[in-house]
Amino acid sequence: MPNTPAADAPKRLSSGIEGIDDILGGGLTPRRMYLVEGAPGTGKTTLALQFLLKGVEEGQVGLYITLSETRDELLAVGESHGWDVSRFAILELLSDEGLDPQYEQSVLHPAEVELGETVRDVIKRVDELKPARIVLDSLSELRLLSQNPLRYRRQILALKRFFATRECTVLLLDDNSSEPGDVQLHSIAHGVISLSNLTHDYGGNRRRARVTKMRGIKFREGYHDFTLDTGGIHVYPRLVAAEHHTQFDAQVVSTGTPGLDALLGGGLIPGTNALMIGPSGVGKTTTVVSCLLAALSRGERCVYYVFDETLTTLMIRCATLGIHLAPHVESGLLTLRQIDPAEISPGEFASDVRNSVETKGVRYVAIDSLNAYLQAMPGERYLLLQMHELLGYLNQQGIITMLVLGQHGIIGEVQNDIDISYLSDVVVLFRYFEHHGEVLTAVTAVKSRANAHERSIRQFRLGSGGVEVGEALRDFEGVLSGLPSYRGSTALLGATDRIIATPGQ
Repeated sequence: MPNTPAADAPKRLSSGIEGIDDILGGGLTPRRMYLVEGAPGTGKTTLALQFLLKGVEEGQVGLYITLSETRDELLAVGESHGWDVSRFAILELLSDEGLDPQYEQSVLHPAEVELGETVRDVIKRVDELKPARIVLDSLSELRLLSQNPLRYRRQILALKRFFATRECTVLLLDDNSSEPGDVQLHSIAHGVISLSNLTHDYGGNRRRARVTKMRGIKFREGYHDFTLDTGGIHVYPRLVAAEHHTQFDAQVVSTGTPGLDALLGGGLIPGTNALMIGPSGVGKTTTVVSCLLAALSRGERCVYYVFDETLTTLMIRCATLGIHLAPHVESGLLTLRQIDPAEISPGEFASDVRNSVETKGVRYVAIDSLNAYLQAMPGERYLLLQMHELLGYLNQQGIITMLVLGQHGIIGEVQNDIDISYLSDVVVLFRYFEHHGEVLTAVTAVKSRANAHERSIRQFRLGSGGVEVGEALRDFEGVLSGLPSYRGSTALLGATDRIIATPGQ
């Protein structure tokens, strides 16, 4: 019977790490040799153990060949993750057997003799076990035994041919101890996965993975954040918004505040994002929570990512304004997530947002604030690119996204950490103004891509019933300059009763 191309195509082999399989579009091509490179501490050994353990789960024989670590060290690593690595075979070539008189020749003779015996031990063990998955750790030891680059390359090529005849899928681990710019291993390997570890002045390390090369596979290029913790490596594939488009209802929904609905031309539209921008304490967070409460009243699932304050503080001050979040948290409709920007990578955060949308069915996402989110990024240009993809993804999923951006300064000229207004579909601007010896707040919609919004400026305040937006105030001067003043006769919200002020609004 003739073979078809589909029949000839080998089934993909799971790497044991879901994120890597996603980046590769399904996994590794079986019966090939792959290089995993990275400095010590980047997670190469952990990745290799997960690779072999996945094979054990699928009924495949695994072999870990170690030239640099002892068997006890590998068992300890596995135990720290809660794994039983004795489920696959471990060949320890640099063991105390070298001190036995029968191994005296490899100790006393030149390195080429020891290299030959090492290779023979590998071949013998592979022929005995017939493993489907093999890990060779590490190539730096083999490089030293080979003594010169030519002999080293020939040895790797010989091993590659041998493993191919035994139908093995092989991971070669390398700690980048070769000469800078030496990429001869890249040309030999079928694919290359590079792991890196970045250290910032404050906070945890940032680990990143990158598929440098993968023959015959269309993979997702670029850097992908990953974490190394108890339980192994978790890779967060770089988010590409264009890959995630769904159909959704784009009917306008209310913010829960009639005055704010009028200002926005009817309310918020699914598949858009709104940026609340203004100085500290002006009411941005409470406005976002008020909109969130309206979504909860419609039975929609919501997630609120809090960067700037504790969840306890948020819930207490919202309760002071008559906004009670605890019942919604208990019902499961609302998820509050405290985020520490010093301990989370942008990729991990984007992955959490995606999980909330695709797994938990969230329809409303709030990020408070972008100022703290900026601290999780290595530079402003990366924040903008990351946020562009994240907002694009949420918009294509039909999610209403609320963003908070605090400005430096209270009065006069105010400044932003970043300018992200061009990425936002709706921009709501808050400003303080003075009137008859009182500090009041004004709000206006300066941008809306989705519908026709008001151009007017309205008074805004936080009262015992939550957010209140008053009538349009036509006689404002200097709002956008940062020093607004009101000289009109329209009655103000604060004229009849005292404004309730809460720190951090």
